[in-house]
Amino acid sequence: MCFKIIKASLTICIVVGLFSCNKLKKPQSKISNNEQITAVSFHQNYMNEIEKLPIKLDTIAGKNMVLVSGGSFLMGGTSEQARPDELPAHRETVADFYIDIAEVTNAQFKAFVEATGYVTTAERPINADFIAAISGVNSKTVDIDPAALVFNGDPQMWWSMVKGANWKHPKGPKSSIEGKDEYPVVQVSWYDAMAYCHWIGKRLPTEEEFEYVARNKGKQIKYNWGDDFEKAVEYVNFHQGSFPSQNLKEDNFDGLAPVKSFKSNPLGLYDIGGNVWEWTLNSYFSDGYARKLNFEKPILANDQSIHQKKVIRGGSFLCNESYCSGYRVAARMNSSPDTGLEHLGFRCVKDVAN
Repeated sequence: MCFKIIKASLTICIVVGLFSCNKLKKPQSKISNNEQITAVSFHQNYMNEIEKLPIKLDTIAGKNMVLVSGGSFLMGGTSEQARPDELPAHRETVADFYIDIAEVTNAQFKAFVEATGYVTTAERPINADFIAAISGVNSKTVDIDPAALVFNGDPQMWWSMVKGANWKHPKGPKSSIEGKDEYPVVQVSWYDAMAYCHWIGKRLPTEEEFEYVARNKGKQIKYNWGDDFEKAVEYVNFHQGSFPSQNLKEDNFDGLAPVKSFKSNPLGLYDIGGNVWEWTLNSYFSDGYARKLNFEKPILANDQSIHQKKVIRGGSFLCNESYCSGYRVAARMNSSPDTGLEHLGFRCVKDVAN
């Protein structure tokens, strides 16, 4: 989440928990009891609200999903581009599951909102007490007007907080999703994604499941189609050329693309790399692989730290081979669960037993 603090004539924009392709930060230090109480309350209030949402009763199990047989695989970075949080490579095991063939679209999310009356995070006033607990500022100085982050291309600060930006207006109040029913929904927080999953009777994928399918059931490949980067424009919506100043648009898109605009991977999954980053269920720890925090038993929604972040996977239309290569199968980033971004969406999975 990004917010403004107004003091004298100075406006300061602080980005809290926003993922970055820059150097990984050290793990957060311990926090006070008051901060922990505020974080738990903020998180739990959201989870309680989601639990009370109705469930769509006519969901067809497996529709527009792929059944994936589980297995054990080597997870983590093995290429020269591997980042520290992708190491060490280690074995993980996943059970059988269904996964959506594409990201959740504007049309699908609109149906959810109309059926439940749910209001997304970016459409709600910013919680000043929560922001004050994170930053230490006076809550009375926090600008609480609803807003979301929009990419501006400035290397000094890639993102601007824009009032009126939300899933219906991804770049701000003058933008629109009219005529874009088949585009992936963006500007949705982790809580928004969890709410949709609850309604549709599914859940978010774990990052283990996400990497397993991106690897075509655990194969040792660099990209979801294989190892040949020359084929990238056939499978991935990403930034070609010099980032961010020059986009060659060799993939015919200068931003978001409708789902299924590119070839699927061998499992029949579209945009499992590129187009938009995708939320997963897991809490993020930069040294999680080294500390074996998720091995065989993923840490899910129970991390209630005031600094909690969630893992995002898959890369987006802003990713570039020379900058972050976020569409690599092992690449992982993170964002705070209350943050919406114009290149971050999600897809759902469903346990076979349900």
